[in-house]
Amino acid sequence: MSRFDKAANGWDHSDRRQAMAADIAGSIIGSGLLKPHMHILDFGAGTGLLTRHLVPYVRKMTALDLSQKMLEQLSQNAHSWEGASIELVHSDIIDYRTKTKVDGIVSSMSMHHVQDLDALFQNFARLLKPQGFIAIADLELEDGTFHSDGNEGVYHFGFEEERLSAIISTNGFKNICFQKVHEIKKENGKRYTLFLMQATKDEASA
Repeated sequence: MSRFDKAANGWDHSDRRQAMAADIAGSIIGSGLLKPHMHILDFGAGTGLLTRHLVPYVRKMTALDLSQKMLEQLSQNAHSWEGASIELVHSDIIDYRTKTKVDGIVSSMSMHHVQDLDALFQNFARLLKPQGFIAIADLELEDGTFHSDGNEGVYHFGFEEERLSAIISTNGFKNICFQKVHEIKKENGKRYTLFLMQATKDEASA
C-alpha cells in the first residue's frame, strides 16, 4: 500500500492542506480561465481538495490520481458537493489517454512526484484542446526538508522558474506566467513558497 493510500482517510483533516487548496483555487478562479462549458482535468486530485473548489465553475471535472484510496475518499466527499459532475480515473498521468480532449488541466502539489517532466508536458499537450490551458501549483526550490515523512516518491525538491519555463515551452506551451499563491510554515521553522504556473497550449503542438 502506498503512502497516499495509507494517508487517504485522514488527508482532509489538515487545516494546512485545506488553506493551501483554497488559496490555489482562488488564484485559478480569479484568473478567469474557467468557463461554464469547460471540461477540466485535475491531475493528482487526491481526495478532491482542489476539485471541490473548482467544480462549480465548469461543466465537468475529471479527477485523476494514482492512489485508489484517495479517489475512494474523493468519491465519498463528492456526495455533499451539490450539482458536481466528476469522473474518477485511477491512472498514472504519463500513461493516461482519452478520446475526448479537455479544455484545461489543473494540479496542486503533484508535479514534484513525476520524474519525467518532458513526458508529463508532452502528454498535457496531447490531452488538451487547441488553446487549452494548464494551471499547475507546486513548490519553489527547497532543500529537501519539506516532506517531514521522507522523500520517497519525491523526484524534485521544488522548481526553479527559468528551468521549468524552458521545459514547458519546449514541449508545446506558450504564454507562460508564474505567481506566488501560498506560503507554508512547517514545524521545522522553515517557510516554503508555492507558485501557480499558467500556460496555453501552442497551436503547433500535438
